[in-house]
Amino acid sequence: MLPRLRLAPAGPEFSRLAYGTWRLLNDAEHPTPRALHDRLQRCADLGLTTIDTAEIYGGYRVEEALGAALAVDKSLRGRLEIVTKAGIYVPNAFHPNRKVAYYDASGARLIKSLEKSLRFLGVDHVDLLLVHRPDWLTSPDDTAEGLERLLKDGKIRSAGVSNYNVHQFDALNARMRTPLVTNQVEFSLLRMDPIFDGVTDQCQRLGIAPMAWSPLAQGRLFNADDEAGRRVQAAAAEMSPRYDGATLDQLAFAWLMAHPSRPVPIIGSSKLERIESAVRAADIKLSREDWYALWTAAQGRRIP
Repeated sequence: MLPRLRLAPAGPEFSRLAYGTWRLLNDAEHPTPRALHDRLQRCADLGLTTIDTAEIYGGYRVEEALGAALAVDKSLRGRLEIVTKAGIYVPNAFHPNRKVAYYDASGARLIKSLEKSLRFLGVDHVDLLLVHRPDWLTSPDDTAEGLERLLKDGKIRSAGVSNYNVHQFDALNARMRTPLVTNQVEFSLLRMDPIFDGVTDQCQRLGIAPMAWSPLAQGRLFNADDEAGRRVQAAAAEMSPRYDGATLDQLAFAWLMAHPSRPVPIIGSSKLERIESAVRAADIKLSREDWYALWTAAQGRRIP
């Protein structure tokens, strides 16, 4: 069973990895509500109870697909924590008059989007709402007002952000009466920015766990034509026997989870065998030398 962790001192308790739905509808054949329900049920059985989605995913259709799956058996909702995001608006079939993509993190817009998400998901609250991207035209006071209203009304249990830098996080958090509980950022062996730009240090200072999207570097780790990917593949193959034959993706997840900021990797596979494999990564405890061996392979250089 997958371990759990609390995102923040007064924040929600989530599974040690999260199941991501970014590419849920990318398959040639979209999953039926029953098939998706069964997949989510299996995730819950494995302890993978945190489901990550967003208003914009799948051309604004993923939340509705999740809602149809949850409607198959309403008891499943009680086994899951639902994370969604709002704040990105792009031209699409629902809004053909939009000419350009834009961000809107105003309080009124976040409230409107979240209420639509609740309707699509068929639930009365979500466990975590993230502001999907920083909006340069909205003040932190305005964003905070909307988030606090949703918290007060019980429509969200906690609030956080995604893709914020440390200064943007501090500015919004300073306006919140209820502290933000996470920052969801791109973080992987081939995208180590959070280690170097202060995000993981900020998370440790505040006692919050970041969430890591694209923990497998959007597939680059498996690309034979990617130089950094090939180096990591070779390093992982060398150390795999020391970890009971751990696969490359398991070692990549374990590398992230070993960081003291306690990142929560978001996995996105639709294949149950890959999901089950990812869950086993939580049992891998990398040695310090092997953690740095993967760092060295990814960077292509020795540590300073």
